[in-house]
Amino acid sequence: MTGTLTIAGLGPGSDALVTPEVSAALAAATDILGYAPYVARVPPRVGLTLHPSDNREELQRASEALRLAAEGGQVVVVSSGDPGVFAMASAVFEALEQAPQWRELPIRVLPGITAMLAAAARAGAPLGHDFCAINLSDNLKPWAVIEKRLRLAAEADFAIAMYNPRSASRPEGFGRALAVLKHAGCGERLVIFARAVSAVDEKIETVALNDARPEMADMRTLVIVGNSQTRRVGRWVYAPRQAR
Repeated sequence: MTGTLTIAGLGPGSDALVTPEVSAALAAATDILGYAPYVARVPPRVGLTLHPSDNREELQRASEALRLAAEGGQVVVVSSGDPGVFAMASAVFEALEQAPQWRELPIRVLPGITAMLAAAARAGAPLGHDFCAINLSDNLKPWAVIEKRLRLAAEADFAIAMYNPRSASRPEGFGRALAVLKHAGCGERLVIFARAVSAVDEKIETVALNDARPEMADMRTLVIVGNSQTRRVGRWVYAPRQAR
């Protein structure tokens, strides 16, 4: 097979946060596939075909990428952030599992700066001790699973990075997540709302969880709930390196 498939992370938004390795892959690509807003971040050029698609077409997109690579294309599947964090890398390997004829394809996964790392850097060091990441979308898992993981993360005193907190089709989920955490005794914990990190309309806001409101988040927001020891120092928020 002469084609290749690369799964690349475009970072949180700014071109300055795209790695040189990803930039080189984009420059060599013949085909780029991804959710339409992410594909739109790649400038068109001669010899490059862009394949934008809807955000709920991950498996179809992955299968198409495998087919194009098998036909000799230098194919790049793009995600925002890191492709292995709630993004396209898992979808590609799921599609590959169903298509054994393509398992010898050369495949690379190129990391990117995921939203929780970009958001944490803007705020200070809220992930400086043990933490976890939870996707609040219930498109691919039951809400009961999300609630259980939130409760257990709170009990374990993890800082919690919450992806996909609130969308037009899921307006109530984030409020339910906040209620779960309040019920678990996290009301005094600091919560960072990091919207559009590295974009021109970036906004970082920190409040106590008791003061957090569902409308403070949307799909462009990454939410970090600190652990019980997370504190402010001036305008910064950080998690101490020692646990009690």
